[in-house]
Amino acid sequence: MRIAKASLHRRWFWSVGLGLLVFAFLFFLDRMLQSLTGVGTWDLAPLNDAAEIRAAIHAWAPQPYATLAGFNLGLGFLLMPLYAAAFFYSGIIAAERFAPGPGRRRGFIVMAAMAPLAGALCNAVQNALYLMMMLGGDTLAYSGPAHMFGSIKQATILVGLLLLAAAIVARLLPVKK
Repeated sequence: MRIAKASLHRRWFWSVGLGLLVFAFLFFLDRMLQSLTGVGTWDLAPLNDAAEIRAAIHAWAPQPYATLAGFNLGLGFLLMPLYAAAFFYSGIIAAERFAPGPGRRRGFIVMAAMAPLAGALCNAVQNALYLMMMLGGDTLAYSGPAHMFGSIKQATILVGLLLLAAAIVARLLPVKK
């Protein structure tokens, strides 16, 4: 399937813009939760120990905090397709600019563009596990897989950020004629 360059750039612009908007709102809400309870939802990511996760979830036990934590995790599900699309389109833009013909370099860039899609799926599983733990699930059984999926997500977001930087450079560089 081919996509027109103008359509690709428009989709890239909107997915990046909306992704940044949702990210900023989520960041604000998470910092607010952290200032109120000492623990934000993003603070769960590096935790691998079930006791640490239980302590973080316990800090959200009062109803308004639990609601905000659950909302933050739920809002993360809205952010996932936005950043996956933004990073994927970034990879396609970078491939078009830096590897216009078929070859290994183009194949590598296009494969790298798929990584954020897998990362968004890992992020969805991670958030689902956190929600299950918040609702009384077995933190001992879920903490290890949540950490593993979170680590994969973080690696793929790094790939996506590199693709985004490459797409920005590709858009800013003059086209050779």
